[in-house]
Order: sequence, then structure tokens, then C-alpha cells
Amino acid sequence: MNATRASLAFDPRYEPAAIAERLAAPERRRGRGAATNATGRFEIQAREAFDDGWTREETPEPLVTEVTWEKPRSVITRNESPDIPFDRSINPYRGCEHGCFYCFARPTHAYMGLSAGLDFESKLFAKQGVAALLERELGAPKYAPATIALGTNTDPYQPIERQYRITRSVLETLRRARHPASIVTKSNLVLRDLDILSDMARDGLVKVFVSVTTLDRALARKMEPRAPTPEKRIEAIARLNDAGVPAGVMVAPIIPAVNDSEIETIVTRAFAAGAREGGYIVLRLPLELRDMFREWLQVHFPDRLKRSVSLVQSMREGKDYEAQWGRRMAGSGPYAWMIGRRFEMAARRLGYRETPVGLRTDLFVRPAPPASETGAQLSLF
Repeated sequence: MNATRASLAFDPRYEPAAIAERLAAPERRRGRGAATNATGRFEIQAREAFDDGWTREETPEPLVTEVTWEKPRSVITRNESPDIPFDRSINPYRGCEHGCFYCFARPTHAYMGLSAGLDFESKLFAKQGVAALLERELGAPKYAPATIALGTNTDPYQPIERQYRITRSVLETLRRARHPASIVTKSNLVLRDLDILSDMARDGLVKVFVSVTTLDRALARKMEPRAPTPEKRIEAIARLNDAGVPAGVMVAPIIPAVNDSEIETIVTRAFAAGAREGGYIVLRLPLELRDMFREWLQVHFPDRLKRSVSLVQSMREGKDYEAQWGRRMAGSGPYAWMIGRRFEMAARRLGYRETPVGLRTDLFVRPAPPASETGAQLSLF
């Protein structure tokens, strides 16, 4: 074990007793994924809850989900990352009520002055006027169509989508423009939009990937407390494919000593449901997730804490995380290599496509710009 790895493994902050002191009250975090609510990393003052002896005896109230409207100036986010298959994406929401403890988007809540912990899953932001902004951006004279990815940061079909329907409005706009889109979600709420998705699929304009991390319902409850059950996700894959919407599977994230034993089983179940494309990502622990991972293990699997952390670090050259392109998703080293080969062998044996099917861009119909942007004036006479 090298010095870096040793120092991380034996950091006193990660001793079980030290972790236990940071945990939020069980009643406070019931039904949530994060175990703590540490102050955002950009805040000047740090706040930490502790029992000073004056605590009231009443049971703490569980967290209530709060949603705040946000007014974005643009809706399409661009990236130049060479290790992902898209260069643009749309995220209708900030934060995610699914509460997946491992979500790599959690640290982005610090930009809002909030915690990557419980705040991320209880203090959400819904983006206002997304459909109109999207239509304006698609209508720009220099816009060239390419697949827009939904679900790259937070889940576009998280529970609040039932009420706010922002994701549906995005799909309606893309359908009118005959613009390609790919979706990643762990929610069967995607089936609500089968009318739009089936229309787009007939023209080769959409595909969906359903994220399945485990088939163990009890484990899923610990990992993703407010996400639909594994069975509902497998059913969503089947119903999407039955409706002509290509639906694959994402085995993500793969967490050593937690769900890594299920790779072949998940891939097999998804194939039986009609999936013909799939992928995997190993656990990523940027920024605050380093602490949150240990806290989650201490709450749910204290006996696996040291082994799981050790295996994660073995895939990151002795560190908790490395952001290097080409390695951040799959890791490196013998354990990461084994995970990759297991996934590939299972997919090849079953008959998954080795080359994904592309979506069409030649059908794009540029939206007309609003009258105010064309110089048209309303006649008063």
C-alpha cells in the first residue's frame, strides 16, 4: 500500500466513531440517501449539528422536499469531453429527489450555497421556460443538430416531474423539430411519455437507457431510496421496447463489495426485457462524495467499509477519484479490468450490439424564430 492510499485509509475522520458523530438524526434522514448534510465547500462558515444537552425531546421532523423556480438564460449545455458520446445535454432540474447516495452530481449543489448531502435531495430547483428557450436555441441560424442527452446530471424523470412536466415539454419541442435525443433514467415515469417517444422512435430520433444498479429491492432502497424498484425498471425496459422505443440498460455505478456481484444478472434480465445496448460505469467519488461514501457504508454496511474503500482506491491508483478522461468512468488496475471484462463477456454472450445504433439528424426542422426576432411588427390598422 502506497503512502497516499495509507493516509486516506487511516484518516481519523473516517474512523467509525468519527463518522457516527457526523450522522444526521435517523428521523431526519428517513427515506433519504445521504447520511449527513455537511456545509457546502464554498461557504465561509461551516455548520455542524451536535447534541449540546439542550436538545428538545421531540422527534425531529423528516425533511420535506422544497422546489424553487430557476430562470436559466440558456438550456443546452455543451461539453468537449472525449469519453462521452454526446456534446450537448439538457438538465431540467438541479438536485434529485431519488436520493442516490452515490450521485456524482451532488457536489454541484455547492454552487447554490447548499450541501451535497441531504440538501441535494430535498432542496430542488426547477428550470422555468425551458421549452421556449430550447425552441429559440434550436432555431438559431448556425445551430447544427446532434443528439441531445437528457439525464446526464440529474434524473429527468425524478418524482417532481409528475407535477412540473418540464422533461415532457422538452420532448414535445424536440419532436416538433424532429431532433434526436437520448435519455438516461432510473424511473418508470418515462412510460408516461410513450406517445411522444414512440413517434420519435419511428423516425430513429430517440433511444432510452434505464439505469439498473441492483435487482435486490432491499439494497436498492438503501442506495436509491426514492427511485422506482428494480422490477419496475426492468418492466420499463420491456414496455419501451414493445412500443418500438429502443431501450437499453446502464449498470451504473458498479460499487465494489456492494453490487459488483450482480453485473451478469442485471445484463441478463435486461436482455430478456428487450435491451440490445448497454453500458457500465464504476463508482465515481469526486469532492464531497469521498466522505459521503464512507458515511453511507458506516450506516448500512459497516463490515464492508474498509474492503469497499480499498477496492475503490485500487481502481483509482490509490486515490478515491481521478478525473482523467478515458479512466474516470471505468477506472484502472486489475479490479477495474476484471469488471470491464465481466460486463463485456456477458453482453457478448447474450448478443448485445457491440456498436450502438446512431440516431438520425437529417430530419431536423429548424423552428421559426419568434416574431420579435424577425423584425415583424403587429399592425394597428
